[in-house]
Amino acid sequence: MIQALEVGLLVFVVSCALATAFLRDVLGAIIAFSAYSLSIAVVWVFLRAPDVGLTEAAVGAGVMTVLFLVTIAKTTRPSDERTFEHVDYRAAAVALTLVVVLSTTLFALPPVGADDSAVATDNVTNYYLENAYDETEVQNAVTAVLAAYRGFDTLGEAAVVYAAGVGLLVVLNKEVFR
Repeated sequence: MIQALEVGLLVFVVSCALATAFLRDVLGAIIAFSAYSLSIAVVWVFLRAPDVGLTEAAVGAGVMTVLFLVTIAKTTRPSDERTFEHVDYRAAAVALTLVVVLSTTLFALPPVGADDSAVATDNVTNYYLENAYDETEVQNAVTAVLAAYRGFDTLGEAAVVYAAGVGLLVVLNKEVFR
């Protein structure tokens, strides 16, 4: 069941990416990009990185979509705009070749959550699991790592999300008064 869901999610991600690249309608491309970004956030959750998934959902699917929509609302479409552009087949072949070559490395990765993976047997991981409760006095190892050991990184992620939200509010506030 999980593998079918993962394959379906992968097909959806690739479809959204292709739709974003090939759609000539700007609004359609923005919606496809937003769906792509939201599905990538779900991929991060599947990979057990919910903090990265939340950041992707907030910034990629949320803030960027609104900024793109505000941008196209403030621009006009030229009357001689073509609805279809010629596809550069050489560039598409190079991109497809790169995707195929990089995809061959996927089979070398261990399954997510495998006990014998490099992360599970890593000294740093073992240190966190053995000492997180005593050193941080937090009952959850993930919270201990995010709040104590990776505090500056988490603060940086929070600052990025906050800055994106403030930027969006500034843009929307300017739009309201014009």
